[in-house]
Amino acid sequence: MTEEITQRIRAIIAEQAMLEPAEVTDEATPADLGIDSLGLVESIFAIEEAFDITIPFNANEPEKSDFDISNMGTIIQAVERLVADKAA
Repeated sequence: MTEEITQRIRAIIAEQAMLEPAEVTDEATPADLGIDSLGLVESIFAIEEAFDITIPFNANEPEKSDFDISNMGTIIQAVERLVADKAA
């Protein structure tokens, strides 16, 4: 399941950034991928829809969120946690 989640998130982010999914590495930040704040919010909505989860993200104060958006690896880990919590 984890690999499937990773691939789906990379595909969503890649589509937003107009890149190939292989270019979306765990170390890449949204800024590295050319994703601005609006693009990030759109990506989060797409991830929520894809996994039927609610991401605790405040676009106005991302530093106060439990959802770490510092890079793709942390985004993937946070989504995996939310998916696991939903399944529990």
